[in-house]
Amino acid sequence: MPITLPARKTGKRSMTAALLVMLAASVAGCGTTDRMSTGSIGRGTGKPLELMSSGELRDATGRLGQSYARNPNDKNIALKYAIVLQMNGDADQSLAVMRKLAIAYPKDRDVLAAYGKALAANGQLEPALDAVRRAQTPEYPDWKLVSAEGAILDQLGQRDEARQLYRKAQDLKPNEPTILSNLGMSYLLEGDLRTAETYLRSATSQPNADSRVRQNLALAVGLQGRFDEAEKIASQELSPEQAQANVAYLRQMLSQQNAWSQLKAQDKGKKQTATAVN
Repeated sequence: MPITLPARKTGKRSMTAALLVMLAASVAGCGTTDRMSTGSIGRGTGKPLELMSSGELRDATGRLGQSYARNPNDKNIALKYAIVLQMNGDADQSLAVMRKLAIAYPKDRDVLAAYGKALAANGQLEPALDAVRRAQTPEYPDWKLVSAEGAILDQLGQRDEARQLYRKAQDLKPNEPTILSNLGMSYLLEGDLRTAETYLRSATSQPNADSRVRQNLALAVGLQGRFDEAEKIASQELSPEQAQANVAYLRQMLSQQNAWSQLKAQDKGKKQTATAVN
């Protein structure tokens, strides 16, 4: 499934909104079922959800919806159904499924974690933070929850606290690509595109990196105006048409009210300041 960016607005605010959508997607997907494939849904070919076409995703959503209607309190079915709903763009319905499941399983760690991520993907950041923290066990911390908490704090603009959590997650799970990707997206949100690219390239170099990590790298490269390279990265897994559509959207977004020049100047200013301090 190609990256879906927000509706066309103008200026730097729209670019920030686009990046927040990408970060929210990383929060929503970093739980125990983040690498679920069509094979786990049934009658699939093992294709990851993020690479499914719109038609394939609709079919998967319909099949899981029927299973969910028959047994709405089945934890595994509800979790999978919430994920495909989210991937299909129905964040409200995904959250409704997770809210009902959280009521049925009020102390289940996996359910609370997924509920928190669904809240974050739906823009309800403070409740999401509370749910993810309640799912955590301090004496046995889960790196996925630590990283998810960091991503939520990033969306709240608390960059330093978020990065501390990403590094804590790295201590728990060294070289984990989703953590490195979240860290890269944190710098992307700040406009530090070179640092973001460094972390995202490190993430994609890991053997267990998935498609979303590589698409985040394509986004970081495209935001620097290297559109051909971004399209090449995206085309490793997306169809040529999907990759071209993503890059075309980036081109348009960067052309609106000179948004690219603003980001480039901000990034250059940060580098000059760092050099002066050194």
